[in-house]
Amino acid sequence: MTGTKEILEKVSSGQMSVEDAEKALKSGSYADLGFAKLDLGRSTRSGCAEVVFCEGKADDHLVAIFKRLYEEEGRVLGTRASEEQYRLVGDALGDRVTYDPISRILIAGNPGSEEIGKIVVCCGGTADVPVAEEAVETARFFGCKVEKMYDVGVSGLHRLLSKIDMFEGANCVIAIAGMEGALASVIGGLVSVPVIAVPTSVGYGANFEGLSALLSMINSCANGVAVVNINNGYGAGYLAAQINRLAVK
Repeated sequence: MTGTKEILEKVSSGQMSVEDAEKALKSGSYADLGFAKLDLGRSTRSGCAEVVFCEGKADDHLVAIFKRLYEEEGRVLGTRASEEQYRLVGDALGDRVTYDPISRILIAGNPGSEEIGKIVVCCGGTADVPVAEEAVETARFFGCKVEKMYDVGVSGLHRLLSKIDMFEGANCVIAIAGMEGALASVIGGLVSVPVIAVPTSVGYGANFEGLSALLSMINSCANGVAVVNINNGYGAGYLAAQINRLAVK
């Protein structure tokens, strides 16, 4: 299948009509690299380009994927990247690549200056910060204004209540916690906007690597709480960005 650039070139040269180009873009063009089929039509369909999950990818594959997506979109977001992967992509694309070792977010190209709406990201303790930062960096990449409220777990509830005015004007709240995962329920009872709960694998044995927090959040008695997978800061950041964009519209 042809990519977006090829389709536009055909329109420019008169080989393809605008109507046919629109159909081709909406049908989902992709670039076949042999080992991967990159979804070049995703930004047209969903408003956001394909994101790269870096962990576990072969070095050559990762570099080729980043180069092709960068050529197509001008900006690429990678999650769960290592320092070594950052160096590999940086060697291929130069100083256009940035990396945050806490969130393990790898970005090629300008992350953008647009910051619309407001998302608040909260986490129970400092051990949850890597997951929280993954959510923050993701939402910011997709053009959202993000404010952070860290280390406000339920064992010291006064810390959360002292910052409650930060929720004012927010279109969505992300609540990230391990242990028993109670933070999401508490926040769900305090705000009038959707709460995205993220269980983390932080905790002792009976936490079962995040399973106890996941089950607690799924069983939340607070209204308006939705739950993503364990440690899935990216998923929460992406969903929050979608909610935030809808609210701004």
